[in-house]
Amino acid sequence: MKYLLFLFTATTVYAGAYAQDYQPSASRIQKTVTYLASEKLKGRGTAEKGGVKASSYVAKQFKSLGLKPGNGDSYFQQFTFDRKEHHGIATRNVIGFLDNGAAKTIVIGAHYDHLGTAGLFDGKYPIGQIHNGADDNASGVAGLLELARYFTENGQKEPFNFLFISFGGEELGLQGSKYFTANPTIPLNTMHFMLNMDMIGRYNEERGLGIGGYGTAQEWPAVFKEAQEPGIHYFTDGSGKGASDHHNFYMNDVPVIFLHTGPHDDYHKPTDDVEKLKAKEEALVLKLGIQLINNAMKYPALHYVENEKKVEDKK
Repeated sequence: MKYLLFLFTATTVYAGAYAQDYQPSASRIQKTVTYLASEKLKGRGTAEKGGVKASSYVAKQFKSLGLKPGNGDSYFQQFTFDRKEHHGIATRNVIGFLDNGAAKTIVIGAHYDHLGTAGLFDGKYPIGQIHNGADDNASGVAGLLELARYFTENGQKEPFNFLFISFGGEELGLQGSKYFTANPTIPLNTMHFMLNMDMIGRYNEERGLGIGGYGTAQEWPAVFKEAQEPGIHYFTDGSGKGASDHHNFYMNDVPVIFLHTGPHDDYHKPTDDVEKLKAKEEALVLKLGIQLINNAMKYPALHYVENEKKVEDKK
């Protein structure tokens, strides 16, 4: 009897632990950021080997989670762009699709690139030094992969599809999202909303979590009303514009949410390293994000609000 009781208890505990494995995990976040912000990837620069390796890593993770290729039969959306005297800069977005057979799709994004060795920035940053970009934006990519895991492994079939995108070329003018919204792999008018994560790994209790885009859908106040996560406090900003990839979705009439734990002294410096990551707090930020996504899925449609004059972006 004792043996059977032990076996039952052990099996129950194991099953319970396994069942929760899809929840955002600080240890997985730490592991992802440690790799992406390692010296091996040399700052994930656009058109540098480290950036290519980072995009391949994300594609591999998407495939392992069971996401379908999001651009035909490919996880990659290749493109080139020009910036100042630099022409034909090559990069790619990484796209994975969770097909729930729904009419509308939720887009979740985070850019994977950083400054690399700063060769394309015309001396604005120290050329030749590795800018590892642990918070900017390895933390966001880690969040993207955690949310992809949650929605593929939670045992639920949500009433919306999910498109997970890791953008290239963000640091050089939001190039990945600019290209994607000009060449979308699904119609823009079928997007329920877009959630963007950029620098979510340095939560500061005094500041709290900033959430942008609050004014871009009529339903956001109701969606946010009861969303709370112990250990995280947040404030909202109405703007749909901003210096990250949600901007281009907002400019194309898609409601947006932008998660951001705030600026710090290591921003765009070689000192933005993994040792300063706050993985436990990032996991809580993601749990709050899941609440917002789940609340937004209670509405069959969100009504876009243009709360700012949309002048053509000149980046």
